[in-house]
Amino acid sequence: MCADNVKPKIIIICGPTALGKTSVAINLAGAFNGEIIGADSMQIYRHMDIGTAKPTTDEQSRVAHHMIDLINPDEHFDARQFAEMANEKIIKLYASCVTPFVVGGTGLYIKALVHGLFKSGRADIRARKRLQEQARIYGADSLYQKLRRHDPDTAERIHPNDSYRIIRALEVYELTGKPITAFQREHGFKDHRFRALKIGLHINREVLYDRINHRVDAMIDSGFLDEVKGLLDMGYSDDLKSMRSIGYRHLIDFIKGRCSWDETLRTLKRDTRRYAKRQLTWFKADPEIIWREPGQLREIQRLIKKFLQAE
Repeated sequence: MCADNVKPKIIIICGPTALGKTSVAINLAGAFNGEIIGADSMQIYRHMDIGTAKPTTDEQSRVAHHMIDLINPDEHFDARQFAEMANEKIIKLYASCVTPFVVGGTGLYIKALVHGLFKSGRADIRARKRLQEQARIYGADSLYQKLRRHDPDTAERIHPNDSYRIIRALEVYELTGKPITAFQREHGFKDHRFRALKIGLHINREVLYDRINHRVDAMIDSGFLDEVKGLLDMGYSDDLKSMRSIGYRHLIDFIKGRCSWDETLRTLKRDTRRYAKRQLTWFKADPEIIWREPGQLREIQRLIKKFLQAE
């Protein structure tokens, strides 16, 4: 058994989409007796495989993966639930002397796991339902404009289509009279549940954007459109949070006749590039991240070995 009187050590592999984090993590986990804990807010959904770039069956057979295929597309899941479940899995892996590799591009999930989340009081179910109904009737943009008036700092960090986070921020404001950013500043995210080595992967931005464009084409060739049609045929509504995510909402617009095929591909590639830019902005704000290119495997292995051997 590994020592149980110290904080577990974890390796975090993060960065923007389309960088090859899964491939790098599989190689690293194989070299250090590790298993992978996914930190991706879309790979938690069942039946959503191609559009989320979920690890393939072959990749999952090479190294054990956790925190994927957890819920159906119409079920609720948030960063707090992720942190609780991933924390439990890390404790079990560490107790078995298995190195936990936390791998993904959802910065809030990683922050919630490592530092915990701030407390903003009890949830107001009635306010949430009222805001959800407003979003259904008037659209997410109406709530987004309201958020811009009350909490412009938070609005700046949230995509106008992210109705879940918009509603959560407005719920906090209505419940407390304070913007959600005030609670985040007070919390400070200074607590550390683990001893973490954070490795951020990056490449030249133009190269990254080219890889994103090629990944979109590869997803389409792999049957992404049929995957989305299958989800609709299963009865999943196109206004679900999961179905409004990048890729799924774009193909739904095409299926519903709201957008041409060429325009669908153009906006899907554009919005994925914009998402990657937001991911980079998030991770660049963390001074603890050590940045390396995906091809620098030997250097990354050296950093991990030194970290794991240190007392």
